[in-house]
Amino acid sequence: MFKKILIANRGEIACRVAATARRMGIQTVAVYADADRNAKHVAACDESVALGGNTAQESYLRWELILEAARRTGAQAIHPGYGFLSENEDFAHACQAAGLVFIGPPPSAIRAMGLKAESKRLMEKAGVPLVPGYHGADQNPALLQQEADRMGYPVLIKASAGGGGKGMRVVTRSEDFAEALASCQREARNSFGSDAVLIEKYVERPRHIEIQVFGDQHGNLVHLFERDCSVQRRHQKVLEEAPAPGMTPAIREQMGQAALAAARAVGYVGAGTVEFIVAQQAQGIQTFYFMEMNTRLQVEHPVTEAITGQDLVEWQLRVASGEPLPLRQEELRIQGHAIEARICAENPDKNFLPATGTLQVYRKPAGVSFERGVVRIDDGVNQGDVISPYYDSMVAKLIVHGQTRAQALARLDAALSEMHIVGLSTNVQFLRHVTRSPSFADANLDTALIERERAVLFEQDPIGLPFAVASLVAHLLMSQQAASSDPWDARDGWQAWGEGRRVLDVIYLGQAHEVVLTYGRNALTLQVGSVTGSLQVQAGADGWDVDFAGQRHRVHVVMSGETAHIFAPHGAAQIQHVDALSHAAGQPEVGGRLTAPMPGKVVSFAVKAGDAVKQGQALAVMEAMKMEHTLVAPVDGVVAELHYQPGDQVAEGAALLKLEASE
Repeated sequence: MFKKILIANRGEIACRVAATARRMGIQTVAVYADADRNAKHVAACDESVALGGNTAQESYLRWELILEAARRTGAQAIHPGYGFLSENEDFAHACQAAGLVFIGPPPSAIRAMGLKAESKRLMEKAGVPLVPGYHGADQNPALLQQEADRMGYPVLIKASAGGGGKGMRVVTRSEDFAEALASCQREARNSFGSDAVLIEKYVERPRHIEIQVFGDQHGNLVHLFERDCSVQRRHQKVLEEAPAPGMTPAIREQMGQAALAAARAVGYVGAGTVEFIVAQQAQGIQTFYFMEMNTRLQVEHPVTEAITGQDLVEWQLRVASGEPLPLRQEELRIQGHAIEARICAENPDKNFLPATGTLQVYRKPAGVSFERGVVRIDDGVNQGDVISPYYDSMVAKLIVHGQTRAQALARLDAALSEMHIVGLSTNVQFLRHVTRSPSFADANLDTALIERERAVLFEQDPIGLPFAVASLVAHLLMSQQAASSDPWDARDGWQAWGEGRRVLDVIYLGQAHEVVLTYGRNALTLQVGSVTGSLQVQAGADGWDVDFAGQRHRVHVVMSGETAHIFAPHGAAQIQHVDALSHAAGQPEVGGRLTAPMPGKVVSFAVKAGDAVKQGQALAVMEAMKMEHTLVAPVDGVVAELHYQPGDQVAEGAALLKLEASE
């Protein structure tokens, strides 16, 4: 077994690998960019080496610096985590040339599975089921159109070297094919340096189910069952669970054997995932097709660990050191059900726009345990850390385990309700909406679930104005009471006779409201619009017990400036207490500057100075946190001036262009 390994990654996966290594008595070396100097993964390792720079290209992707760090620290092996260099054939070769063990598959397996078209030709020879399609080398547009017409619409155009949802287009009509092909090729060329594509029959209402496989250097192969990853946004996973709902033993065996055949065809060693697209029929899961193989550990590996009781990182380390697989296929069992939720810094109601900022409050559910248990958190951040624009937007992974899917689902919702984050937008409440949606609750899964359930997932208000106001007022009152021991200093509206009255201005969901709090001799009365009732507040061990308008809940309130962040068992919300003396009068400017919503890079402008534009028209594309975002015109107007060029890095709030609003 290794005595020291270097972890060529950052964030939660680096912390995850370090935890298992520490338990096994293996020393660890962290590498870090300047932006990660004080990051959690640096502290989690025994020693660390600076790479310099901030972006991935300046740091974590510079494998010559990583190899030098391994040499200087005496590391015997390199664990690449996922992303970055984990599926880089050249890096795997370089590790071997430097006398280091690459904790991953052989470079030949990475190469074989790296290009979608090549891997599908290989899988066809191995007898693995494939979606009907064209995977040939001839990229003549006329031939591609002909092949699409032959297999029938809808079809899916996919970048051969693609990943992460980029370079993909669904085409439903023959007359739209040429334009979609050109667009797909442009995106593929920009993202992957190759415009080669493949054409496949588009499976309607598909599920995304993958099989975890493991091989050792002695020719042994096993699979550790399946994961359902159908809930996706922008072709990226949001929720994962194991086992897959509706999976029969017969289909599980067929998929498992197909995955092993795929791994065997490339001489696979280590952890890998064979991904299948599954066609559903009235009888349930019936037909599955090979989609691709990820030659690394997956983000969602904890759900497999939860249902099997195995530590997959430990398996990786043992296999890479030359040991045989810890278990045989017949010794593996499924125990209960597990679900993973990816908690990301983003705003789902704004097309999942990534968010940056400081984790002013980062509070996890009670009873969290890294080892297999009811609730587990995998993260790479601490309270006070900054979520920067340089890397992926994922903050943490929340994993729950139960004896049944219903129990796991209930535990997930409860754990999400205890996940309190203040300082930037996150998808925590959106995840609660998804898990409570009829489709997810009933396991009516497919990759279009989020789009299908839009009405119950976006622009939701789980708290409601009356209870949000009541929670804010409760916090203000109790905080004022706690701040002063002198009753003459209290600002609670008490007076010797009659009733006291206090008017508060608040902003909730973008709308201004005036609310009235009345102090009686023995009661508080709150008026919020047409709702008037008694307000009762009692201090609890963690927050306030608030009773108003027929609702009684324990709430936890965090003030950030004038904004109260309210966390309750049934949901969370923000409400702003407006201090009229600190706000200048006047209406917000209409039109004017179009500003960058987050730090990032300008990819392109769709307009030039002098162009007339309509409200909602695309004006520019920015890239941040490995995703592209289109900025649109807020009003009708004329573009007066462009302030940047494509390729320029811009700060949050930077004026990209000047737009003169129409009269």
